[in-house]
Amino acid sequence: MRPKSLLVLPAALIDVLAVVVFVVVGQRNHDGSSDVYGIINLAAPFLIALGTSWAVLRTWRGPFNRASFVATWAITVVGGLFLRRVVFDRGIAMAFIIVTVITLGLLLGLGRLLSQKLSPKTNQ
Repeated sequence: MRPKSLLVLPAALIDVLAVVVFVVVGQRNHDGSSDVYGIINLAAPFLIALGTSWAVLRTWRGPFNRASFVATWAITVVGGLFLRRVVFDRGIAMAFIIVTVITLGLLLGLGRLLSQKLSPKTNQ
């Protein structure tokens, strides 16, 4: 693994963890299934959107800058909600949209701060 990869790996893993935590907490609050298949099925649209944001934005080049975070957050939320509704045929009530925007913003933002602290010092 290249040295730069070691800097990005915590950010990528913590972003994925943020989406999974969002889904698990939502499932627990709504008495949903907590089996692995159920979690993966519900997280899939947001994980696809997150992966797309990393690829399109080339987030690995600067995962700790504010613009990267905001764009990743926006693409993950909008793309995830779109995929959830259109591809996965699941509901997106206004309350869910609001909770998604706030919760993923907090989890992704806190995750980026944590991953920056866990990574060796960078110039970013």
